[in-house]
Amino acid sequence: MSPIPFVVDLDGTLIRTDLLLESGFAFIRSQPLRLFAPVAWLTEGKAHLKAQLAELTPLDVTGLPYDMELMELLAKEKAKGRPIILATASHRRYAEQIAAHLQIIDRVIATEGSVNLAGNAKRDALVREFGEKGYDYAGNSSADLPVWASARHAYVVNPDVGVEVKARAQGNVLQVLPGPVRGLRVWRKALRLHQWAKNMLIFVPLLASHHFRQPQMVLHGLLAFVLFGLCASSVYLLNDLLDLADDRHHSSKRQRPFASGQLSLLSGLLAFPLLLGAAFAGAWLLLPKMFTLALLVYYALTLAYSLGLKRLMALDVIVLALLYTLRLVAGTFAFGVSLTFWMLAFSMFIFLSLALVKRFSELREARVGGQQKKARGRGYYPGDLEMVASLGASSGYLAVMVLALYIQDPATVVLYKHPHVIWLACPILLFWVSRIWMLAHRGEMHDDPVVFAIEDRVSLLVGALFGLIFWLAS
Repeated sequence: MSPIPFVVDLDGTLIRTDLLLESGFAFIRSQPLRLFAPVAWLTEGKAHLKAQLAELTPLDVTGLPYDMELMELLAKEKAKGRPIILATASHRRYAEQIAAHLQIIDRVIATEGSVNLAGNAKRDALVREFGEKGYDYAGNSSADLPVWASARHAYVVNPDVGVEVKARAQGNVLQVLPGPVRGLRVWRKALRLHQWAKNMLIFVPLLASHHFRQPQMVLHGLLAFVLFGLCASSVYLLNDLLDLADDRHHSSKRQRPFASGQLSLLSGLLAFPLLLGAAFAGAWLLLPKMFTLALLVYYALTLAYSLGLKRLMALDVIVLALLYTLRLVAGTFAFGVSLTFWMLAFSMFIFLSLALVKRFSELREARVGGQQKKARGRGYYPGDLEMVASLGASSGYLAVMVLALYIQDPATVVLYKHPHVIWLACPILLFWVSRIWMLAHRGEMHDDPVVFAIEDRVSLLVGALFGLIFWLAS
């Protein structure tokens, strides 16, 4: 008598992701001008949508977040002589690539033609092939309930909310593999709440204009800080959804919630427009309209960066510097104060230096790892390391020169009682820029230098001294 086959679902079960959404995001990233093409394909049926995406969008199946606990179970069942069948609603092209990669799958049953192999359609196909109660089945969603009902044994893997209870009610659940815990900690990581510290730049125009004693101004600043944070978190979510393949081949980014499968792609797809809508609604209703415009420019530039600018040499770091500078611009609009030439010039040079530190750290890591090819998803080679360092350090020192020139400006003499005291800030900034680059050269720099500066005691001390100097000057 032939052994009963072990049938396993793919999306959400064997892999902690959804190939339809994976291929959809990959298609949008590669062809952003055809953003609405998948919607048109969907009108002809889900199977047609999957076929079009599979034909036009290659996926790197080697980096997908496979459920290792289930993989171990499959290996044990395979060792007993049981055939392993992959039955999935994903397109056959992707399913066969995964089967070839894993080398444990004996046969693939998948969506092809006009039949979307999900729910009752999958159940009917398996019953025709193996008979009622003639297979064991591992799945995760409510669509798997009819498939479990006709199986001998049900294996519930990484179940959606409420699915385990419904599956157990059918009376044939043999084992449950619960999957990763999805709590607030995971969402905090996905939203990058620690990155909200960058939005403190919004308050710089308030401090520079000496209006920080006005409660209404401070309230506007707090609102702008939160709304900018919501917008930024929305961008981070979308960026992670578009960068799944690249992140999975990065030493640290592969642990991000969506790349690792800790959070479902659907939850990210729902969350990012909600955050974005809340940010713009709040900005439009509660703050000056020019702040909303600055927020819109920030979002558009960030979206362009995610879709393609991040892969263009030199332009990527200039855009990053602009994104930091836009926080200062948004602050001037929120407070209704003037935007000065000196503030713009200083911020562009100092933030360009920090953006280049980020690229330098990535390239250094690649060179230490023995890589010679162009960095994945970037426009740089490890051999560009020295040039990146030269450009970055020069940009940082130019920011010091702008600060020195600012001291001599007639407007500065009017704004400060003791403008000459600001000269003390120049050597302190020289020290900080030099130290940042030396640490990067030694490989001791966080891949995000702004986050590093917020957590670094020496940088915090430098910031406090900066504030003290400007206070004494005023």
